[in-house]
Amino acid sequence: MSEGSRKQADRAAEIVAHEAAQFIQREAGSESLITVIRAQSVAHGDRMLVFVSVYPIEKARAALNFLERQREAFSDYLKQHARMRLPRVDFMLDNGEQLGEPAKS
Repeated sequence: MSEGSRKQADRAAEIVAHEAAQFIQREAGSESLITVIRAQSVAHGDRMLVFVSVYPIEKARAALNFLERQREAFSDYLKQHARMRLPRVDFMLDNGEQLGEPAKS
């Protein structure tokens, strides 16, 4: 991947992470705290992985199920709030810090 396309992918990841945080804050209930850690572009920008932490950890499965059900609504939200080619978004758990593991960067 060229440096220009890498910068474009990094910028797209920043936008998706920011918009995911806004969307989750607005849509998620109060049973758990879902925090967007980062987003990562994969498959040449066709997919975007959004890494989230969930507290308490016991609510992680329910939170990921919620995010999975909201994927289409988030895609619609991105269409309205971000001027970019829309990738397929998948949400993944990244609770490394809470499990005593070093944070991934």
